Amino acid sequence: MSTAFNPNQPATARIWNYLLGGKDNFAVDRHAAENLLNTFPVLWHASREDYAFLLRAVGYLAAEAGIRQFLDIGTGLPSSPAVHEVARGIDRSARVVHVDHDAIVGVHAQSQLTGDYLDADLRDVDALLAALRQSVLDLTEPVGLLLTAVLHEIPDEQDPHRIVRQLIAALPSGSHVVLSHPTADLTDRYLLAGLAAGYGWGPFQARSRDELTRLLDGLEVVDPGLVIPSRWRPKLQPSPCGHCGPGHAISYAAVGRRP
Repeated sequence: MSTAFNPNQPATARIWNYLLGGKDNFAVDRHAAENLLNTFPVLWHASREDYAFLLRAVGYLAAEAGIRQFLDIGTGLPSSPAVHEVARGIDRSARVVHVDHDAIVGVHAQSQLTGDYLDADLRDVDALLAALRQSVLDLTEPVGLLLTAVLHEIPDEQDPHRIVRQLIAALPSGSHVVLSHPTADLTDRYLLAGLAAGYGWGPFQARSRDELTRLLDGLEVVDPGLVIPSRWRPKLQPSPCGHCGPGHAISYAAVGRRP
């Protein structure tokens, strides 16, 4: 079920849209984003690097791994280029299913996204999988599962490891998982959580490298492994902020293949 639309309260999807240079946001979102940036200016680079990693990973899956189906969970508001644009720029037959539970994302999905849209919440993985089985994806063929900048919204008590395992178990051999996640290794865990709580974001849990490695259990992690987003195959696409290093990152990123 979608979260209620409230233009007077900042929303994660709209804040992220603003950080990525989009126009699908309101004054309350821009104010929240600017407050975040004033306290935490690295977020400007970090958000763009995370999105650039997603696009590089999708391009890699489509061009090198032969993936023709993509499941984008926590898709957010459309940015350009978008996942479906990258995938279909390589193969016009690529199928994309977008998943989110934000009402404003659903509205935009009807007019701007190309592909199926599922109003579903990752935290209710059983309902999500039931809806997925009725979608355009053929679950007997490999799928690119995109979990970028979303799992931090699932606290430990809701067991993100179980959720990821269930999702992967529903996909066939040859499927790939694209993961990015904020980490306390690169910045302060409590600062991240405090910023999130103070400016309208929902649950926010940064995780360590060891915790993220556990989320990739059972997968064959593609080179260069679990790294900051700007260092994941940067030759596939120029970095949006030049030579970004750990000082510009708040996340780790990786791509793994299901054997």
